[in-house]
Amino acid sequence: MGLTAKIRTRDGWAVSHAVVTVTDMAGTQVLRAEADTEGAVRDATELAPGAYTVIVTAVGYAPAASSAIVTASGRAEVGTVTLARQGGTELPPPGPWTIDPVHSSVAAVAQHLGISSVHGRFTEFGGTIEIAPDDVTKSRVEAVIRAASIDTGNGMRDTHLKSADFLDVERHPEITYRSTGLTQAGPDRWTVHGELSMHGVVRPVDLDLAYLGSGADPWGGTRAAFRATAELHREDFAMNYNQVLQAGIAAIGTTLKVELDIQAVQGDSLPVA
Repeated sequence: MGLTAKIRTRDGWAVSHAVVTVTDMAGTQVLRAEADTEGAVRDATELAPGAYTVIVTAVGYAPAASSAIVTASGRAEVGTVTLARQGGTELPPPGPWTIDPVHSSVAAVAQHLGISSVHGRFTEFGGTIEIAPDDVTKSRVEAVIRAASIDTGNGMRDTHLKSADFLDVERHPEITYRSTGLTQAGPDRWTVHGELSMHGVVRPVDLDLAYLGSGADPWGGTRAAFRATAELHREDFAMNYNQVLQAGIAAIGTTLKVELDIQAVQGDSLPVA
């Protein structure tokens, strides 16, 4: 075996059909081989002992170059070559992903009395992510949250939040989000453009999204992790209730900070427990 190598992304995914080119110290090409679907390169061409330059290229990735020494056996064992997506763009492999609510959280923070914060979360939600294969900006996300699952750790407050003053869960049992576009905001960071439907009102809402990586899980599946944040204004969704205390301080702030920690499982359904 003349040349062996493994071509991977930063997260360890195979880069199928990457091209490996080997040149001698004079710059003359002596070998060209393609990786298979597992990202492995195995070429039987024997090389003369000496120093070589190995260049790995793949569509959508920044090229990588390294040096290799061929011994008297004629072998060049390059090892694992890691490719970065062009422009630092990293996303999980294309196809459907299903949000795992057990290992995800949907939280919101509101100011209370002007001096502290109230933290709440929704305990029942689900959704899907579709990573587009050729143009990642065409990827999509949809999510549904059960409004009555709001939990701030205080039963009286939760009852009020479910009432017509706020979420009005009897008339509007679901909060939904559907993406309308995706733009890159930096290495590993994206802006998800979408529409949020809450309390009977639909408004455009952007999510600041960070991709945290992906890999195998203990249950035989593959997972990807994301963190997203957004800022909402209650009056945009016709939730105008407030109690103004002395000195003009509002009991509950009008701005909500939304924090999403999402794990998604590769595939169009969650694994059966």
